[in-house]
Amino acid sequence: MPIVSVSYFEETGRANTEEVFRAAAARADELEIDTIVIASTSGSAGVQAAEAFQDKNLVVISHVTGFRDPDTQELTEENRARIEDLGATVHTSTHILGGVGRAVRNKFETMQVDEIIANALRLMGNGTKVACEITAMAADAGLVRTDRDIIAIPGSGRGS
Repeated sequence: MPIVSVSYFEETGRANTEEVFRAAAARADELEIDTIVIASTSGSAGVQAAEAFQDKNLVVISHVTGFRDPDTQELTEENRARIEDLGATVHTSTHILGGVGRAVRNKFETMQVDEIIANALRLMGNGTKVACEITAMAADAGLVRTDRDIIAIPGSGRGS
């Protein structure tokens, strides 16, 4: 049985991002995984990931346009361009666990199946929910294969 090290961080945020990337890179190399999927809101962590994982297939998943404010995209054009210049892919689409279901909940105050799944995953931590969600979003877009292992890196809204 393999023994795997685990790192626990006292708090979420940018301060952990470089260490998370080091651990992910080491694990990817150990398991010969060539694909990394990362959540990135403004694109700051996405740029850092694109710099850190230049030897990997990197997919950066951003919030859907209008997630925070109507008609507003949180991923800056500058960061999107930098990520793509570094050879990574940016994907923006409806959140798989909070699109129509969240709209129904907000309007009619009732839970839909996707939100029930999201809340069940949050019992293990919001990062678990986000890792599952961004992986499914990347797979739905055909950006990752479903028959190969990947590493998914969720975020805190400010860093990984």
